[in-house]
Amino acid sequence: MFKSITHVIYDLDGLLLDTESLHERVNSEIARRYGKIFNQDVKMAIAGRPTLDSAKILVDLLQLPFTAEEYLVERNKLLYPLYSSAKALPGTVELIQHLANHHIPQAIASSSSRHHFELKTVNHQQWLQMFDLTTLGDDPEIESGKPAPDIFLLAAKRLNASPEKCLVFEDSLAGMKAAIAAGMSVVVIPDLVFDQQLFQAANQVLNSMAEFHPQDWDLPGNSY
Repeated sequence: MFKSITHVIYDLDGLLLDTESLHERVNSEIARRYGKIFNQDVKMAIAGRPTLDSAKILVDLLQLPFTAEEYLVERNKLLYPLYSSAKALPGTVELIQHLANHHIPQAIASSSSRHHFELKTVNHQQWLQMFDLTTLGDDPEIESGKPAPDIFLLAAKRLNASPEKCLVFEDSLAGMKAAIAAGMSVVVIPDLVFDQQLFQAANQVLNSMAEFHPQDWDLPGNSY
């Protein structure tokens, strides 16, 4: 039996929106230009982290001939035009709608900057309105990005929620560690290419949001 939950917090990239496939396409393209391969080890190392942190790790692991900041300039030229095409992942909108119908407070806690968030979500305004708040990676109150717990603790504070009553949905190792460090329960829905054994510290590991049963967490049961 899992803890009784009163508030739900979601990551964005790779969890609510399929932006990870866009990132992978662009990262692979730039790596190829320099005779490198953007493989699963690199993908795992950067997943869920703030943008600049991810870029520094990627440049270091692939030994690319420029700084993280220079890499981001090249990446963004390719990535920004793609962001508006990001689709909601299976089961996400249905769960958000279901919990909103039952007045369960919900928040997004994403490492994305405000600018990136707006580009990604331009075509998803209808269901975004169901969230009580959004906390983003460039918020001035966040000292350290995931895997530090800052962003989740800030979201809980703004929701007026106790961390132990919060359930976090994540897709990355860094995000899972951040949620656990915040004292919250966490359900991980990782990219199918990742070894699920890496997420053993999570309370649940699912293949998609459609597999989630709210009643297991003392939340209003499935009716969607």
